[in-house]
Amino acid sequence: MKDQPLNAPIAPRVRNNARDKLMDVAIGIFADKGFAKASTREICQAAGVNAASIHYHFGDKAGLYRAVLRKPIDEVVAQMASFDDPAGGLEESVRHFVGAMLTPWREDDRHARVMRLHLREMVDPSPDYKAMVAQTVVPHHLALVNMLARHVGAPVADDALRQLAFALVAMVNDYAMSREFMEVMAPSLVSGPGARDKVLERLVGYALALVRHEQALRA
Repeated sequence: MKDQPLNAPIAPRVRNNARDKLMDVAIGIFADKGFAKASTREICQAAGVNAASIHYHFGDKAGLYRAVLRKPIDEVVAQMASFDDPAGGLEESVRHFVGAMLTPWREDDRHARVMRLHLREMVDPSPDYKAMVAQTVVPHHLALVNMLARHVGAPVADDALRQLAFALVAMVNDYAMSREFMEVMAPSLVSGPGARDKVLERLVGYALALVRHEQALRA
């Protein structure tokens, strides 16, 4: 293959329309009905594709369900690359991590469907969900704990740092999970131009305060 010049335009990713339609539709149906009650025929009809499409693209309904569950997590994880770089300062690392956690922030129906689906799994987790969390989330949680240990001067990670990591994640995650309630109680906080950036700045400040509190306790 002939080498392309360095300034050659990057070709856009080719969307697989049938696969994308299936995933977009399946999010809502799985969120509303759960895995067991959702039918492949219903999903295919809603997506406007033939009945063999799920088998072709995902193997079976379980494969489609895993893909739907994993997509938003992969989007977040992709933004977390190197957030724990030892060369970075505390604020830089915290901002990188919090910004990645806010990746799903959208003012559309897809965000609500994704959150409903993951809330359903948090209440009644399936084996697939637990396996996916172990594979994709746990390594980044450990990286967060180790990053915190480095910045508070702890020689090894301990339960207090694990608790701090959970507190940071919970604080940011609530803006995703409670978005619909926030829009009722304080719509200007989460909607409109610049809302995400304002939330990011506040959450970074709160996170730094929690880390400094842990530093003070250890001093």
